[in-house]
Amino acid sequence: MITESHASGADDGQPFQRGYSFWTTRVSMLIDLLLPRRCVSCGRSGGPVCRACLDGLPRVGASHCSRCGGPTAVPMLRCRDCARTSPAYATARSALLYEGVTRLVVSAWKERGVRTLANQLAAIIGADIPARGGATVTWVPPDLSRQLRRGHHPARALARELAAQWGTPGGDLLIRTRPARRQARLARAERYTNVCGAFESRGPCEGEIVLVDDVFTTGATVDECARALRRAGATRVDVVTLARAPR
Repeated sequence: MITESHASGADDGQPFQRGYSFWTTRVSMLIDLLLPRRCVSCGRSGGPVCRACLDGLPRVGASHCSRCGGPTAVPMLRCRDCARTSPAYATARSALLYEGVTRLVVSAWKERGVRTLANQLAAIIGADIPARGGATVTWVPPDLSRQLRRGHHPARALARELAAQWGTPGGDLLIRTRPARRQARLARAERYTNVCGAFESRGPCEGEIVLVDDVFTTGATVDECARALRRAGATRVDVVTLARAPR
């Protein structure tokens, strides 16, 4: 099993990235001190997301596909998409629907640098999705150019918060083997082709793994990551994301 201590060497030889993240973190902290915190959705004071907006976030609910977690009209064991693609992961679950206020919150967290949201969002997931005892938590590795632009990696922050809340180990298990185009601009079939072979494990894996990402759209990225983990020896991979895009 790979742990966080093994992952620390992955940043060696990248002083610019570490320096960039150091200063962007300090600037973000300074802004938090100087400016009052307001809800990213409605603008009320009191925190990154106010209680009213938190309560109004759209949940996936109980009616979903048991395999990929996608919302369905009635609960089902396997939806049409899962029957067609046969995912490498055992299950995928999301707490929220990626629409309305959720999109505003995710945008503020990922693109506007509201990093304090990670703890709040992990709590939302933890309230809806139980921990898998004995599993190791990991995350979809970042695209370097987007990480440098944002100054942080949302999936990693979310995974670490979840691991702490669940009381389970966390580790940096995956790396990107090559650049890939942005998935948001591609059709469904193109997304699977785009990430094919783009990930591999840092080393041998064992046991069960929970793979964390921010938004599940088609599932192409997490599916490819799950395949890499299974090739490395993981016995089971379950996917957990904050939000699920509408079909």
